[in-house]
Amino acid sequence: MRNAAIPIVGVIDLVYGRAVHARGGHRAGYVPVRDVAGTDVRGDPVTLARRYRQLGVSGLYVADLDAIEGREPQDAIVAAIACESLPISLDAGVTSVAQAEARLALGIARVVVGLETLTSFAALRAICAAVGGARVAFSLDLRNGVPLRTKEMSDRPAALAAAAMNAGAGAIIVLDLARVGGQAGVDVPLIARVRGAAPGVVLIAGGGVRNDADLDGVAAAGCDAALVATALHTGAVAGRHASVSR
Repeated sequence: MRNAAIPIVGVIDLVYGRAVHARGGHRAGYVPVRDVAGTDVRGDPVTLARRYRQLGVSGLYVADLDAIEGREPQDAIVAAIACESLPISLDAGVTSVAQAEARLALGIARVVVGLETLTSFAALRAICAAVGGARVAFSLDLRNGVPLRTKEMSDRPAALAAAAMNAGAGAIIVLDLARVGGQAGVDVPLIARVRGAAPGVVLIAGGGVRNDADLDGVAAAGCDAALVATALHTGAVAGRHASVSR
C-alpha cells in the first residue's frame, strides 16, 4: 500500500483566441472564462495558464477548437502559453505527420490525436513513428460513453484504446464531452476497462472531475493524471492532489 499522487492537468479550451468554459460539449454555448480561484482572467488564455501554474498544476491540456473545427489554428496563442513553462498536451485536430510536427514546433510536449478528427489508425501509427510515441496522446473522445465517430473503427471504447496503444501512442486521454463542466462525475468503470485494455500507456481521465473523491476514484482505476477545469476554477480541488492509499 502506498499514498499515490495523481497529477492535475489544467484545461484551456480556445475559441477565436479566447479561453472559454466548456460545458457538455455544446461548443456554440461556450463563453469566456472569467473567475479562476479568485482571479479574473477575462478569457485571456495566457493569464489562465499563469493562474493554473500558480495553483500548482502539473501541466496543461490545450484544445484548439478552431483548428479542430477547421478554422485557422491558434498557433501564436499556443506558443505564448508554452512560454509559461508547463508541459502542454495540444489537441489541434492533427491528422498527419506534417501537422504533428508543426504543432510540436510550437514548444509543446505532446500532440493529441483525437478520435473526433482521426482519419484512421494507420495515420496515428504514422504520426507516432515520425515524432515518437512518447510525444503522442490519443484522445478517446466520447459522449455519454459512446465514441464520437466510429467509421471503419470499433464502437467499443476499450477496443479503440487498445488500437491506439498498438499504433504506438504513449498516452490515452479518456474524454467524455457530455461530462465536461457538469456534475455527473467520472465514469470510473469505463476508465478501468480502458486501463485493462491498454496497460502500457499513460492514462489520463478527462471530463467530470468535481472534487477530491473523483480524483481518488480515477487514481484507483489506474489513471496517471486527470484533466480538470471547472473544479479548479471554483476551488473545489487544488492544483496538487494526493489520493487515498491503495
